[in-house]
Amino acid sequence: MNTRENLVKTTCDLLENQGYHATAMSQIVAISGSPRGSMYYHFPGGKEELAEQAVLRSGEVVSSLIKDNFRDDLSLEDALADFILGIARGVEISDFRSGSPLTTVAMETATTNERLNAACQEAFKNIQSAFSARFITRGLPQEKAENLAELVVSAIEGATILSRTYHSGDPLRRIASFLKIIIKEEFRD
Repeated sequence: MNTRENLVKTTCDLLENQGYHATAMSQIVAISGSPRGSMYYHFPGGKEELAEQAVLRSGEVVSSLIKDNFRDDLSLEDALADFILGIARGVEISDFRSGSPLTTVAMETATTNERLNAACQEAFKNIQSAFSARFITRGLPQEKAENLAELVVSAIEGATILSRTYHSGDPLRRIASFLKIIIKEEFRD
């Protein structure tokens, strides 16, 4: 991994675990092991530019996971449940520090930082598009697929917040079961 990628990955992890405001440039440098000067070389806009790239990368990573998880050999509802159960395991393994790479930054910066808000919007749209594409591939009309994708992302994000808050993966497991029912109904029509 090159220095730029290492800085972005370290920032992704820190943003997910502690948010934008609690993440210091000195902490990013220390954890990444990168020279301080290289951070400003790769990200002349400083912490805000680095956080923007980390948010966009998080959206790309989650979108790729969705594409990889929704294989043709699994039913759509089972693929979605497996995806969500994977998030529940990740939240628990991290001792409830991770699981929602965008939510913390989105909430912290929604009205205070246009650049990061725009990055969060783009990342969430990419994630919703990944779900929507899978739903369209399986036969839903585009508008219905987009609405369902928004519901799925909202449910997962909300359940992740509850799982982290309650220190239990159960809210994610419950939403996985509930969304299985919804997906079956949507594709029954």
